[in-house]
Amino acid sequence: MNALAATNRNFKLASRLLGLDSKLEKSLLIPFREIKVECTIPKDDGTLASFVGFRVQHDNARGPMKGGIRYHPEVEPDEVNALAQLMTWKTAVAKIPYGGAKGGIGCDPSKLSLSELERLTRVFTQKIHDLIGIHTDVPAPDMGTGPQTMAWILDEYSKFHGYSPAVVTGKPIDLGGSLGRDAATGRGVMFGTEALLNEHGKSISGQRFVIQGFGNVGSWAAKLISEQGGKIVAVSDISGAIKNKDGIDIESLLNYTKEHRGVKGFDGAHPIDANSILVEDCDILIPAALGGVINRENANEIKAKFIIEAANHPTDPDADEILSKKGVVILPDIYANSGGVTVSYFEWVQNIQGFMWEEEKVNDELKTYMNRGFKDMKEMCKTHACDLRMGAFTLGVNRVARATVLRGWGA
Repeated sequence: MNALAATNRNFKLASRLLGLDSKLEKSLLIPFREIKVECTIPKDDGTLASFVGFRVQHDNARGPMKGGIRYHPEVEPDEVNALAQLMTWKTAVAKIPYGGAKGGIGCDPSKLSLSELERLTRVFTQKIHDLIGIHTDVPAPDMGTGPQTMAWILDEYSKFHGYSPAVVTGKPIDLGGSLGRDAATGRGVMFGTEALLNEHGKSISGQRFVIQGFGNVGSWAAKLISEQGGKIVAVSDISGAIKNKDGIDIESLLNYTKEHRGVKGFDGAHPIDANSILVEDCDILIPAALGGVINRENANEIKAKFIIEAANHPTDPDADEILSKKGVVILPDIYANSGGVTVSYFEWVQNIQGFMWEEEKVNDELKTYMNRGFKDMKEMCKTHACDLRMGAFTLGVNRVARATVLRGWGA
């Protein structure tokens, strides 16, 4: 099942549990605006190249729309739509005053030079500058983009609207980026894991973890979990997978991956088949890579008792059913990986106030938000007698629906 079908299905189940009006349900599903623009740039060799840029703005009932911009060769409209919609529910679950958006450019960033990427980003910003803004739609980095991309968007946008650091988040620290933003999603994953384990009378210390994906989110989660005494027994990334049943030394692995661009060949663990990473023996599995990796083919073989969804949509609805019958507890993505957007919100707040916070304050506030989000989600589970995923979806959808109705829906 693709990401859009799965997200729509979860939304519809939540809306049934909440007893939403069918017209309101339909209105909440349809994106507020979809933008598609042509971006033509001169390449370094003098030839012209054209790319398609787009932005899906899903909902603004609770505040400005928020979401990443990705540069990837296969930018699937359906997937972008699903991710924009997920951002709407995710920001509502985290109780931050945003709606959802997502966008990007269909290009392969590895085949473009730095100056070509800069020209492309600036042309894209020129085309959409009047449709984004501090109180309209606030982009952030995603796959294939980063702080430098945000710096170019900020600069180009500011040519039209005056200096506006709050128009994007995930910026370099020197241009108003927030301390603690880099680690935020991984730190949120750690706080969410802690809250879930506390609920079950356990703590991170002594638990065995398997982490699929060792990019920004996976590596930070691994580092922070191992600092709390968790034992990381297996890790995989694009280069391969490694395992050490006595626990991998994460500090050494982080140094190794910086140098070798992958976990493959790390001598503090032995190599295993990357396809078997999800079914390795462990207490807690953290998929932190791509969507759709846990499906009906492998769900029966998963040995973990808890799954923490650090990636977006890693578990297919078919796998959800199999795992819940097995008694596996899944901490859903729209809660588990909301640390990133929460600290993006803190960055936006700091930019608007013109007052920057210390890193300790950022991390303390994030912990408060993650703990409150968990409590609110558990309340919805009790009210609707449902699992954590439906608890999160009913929480998010209910908040957006209430805001929509209060603002005068249908008038």
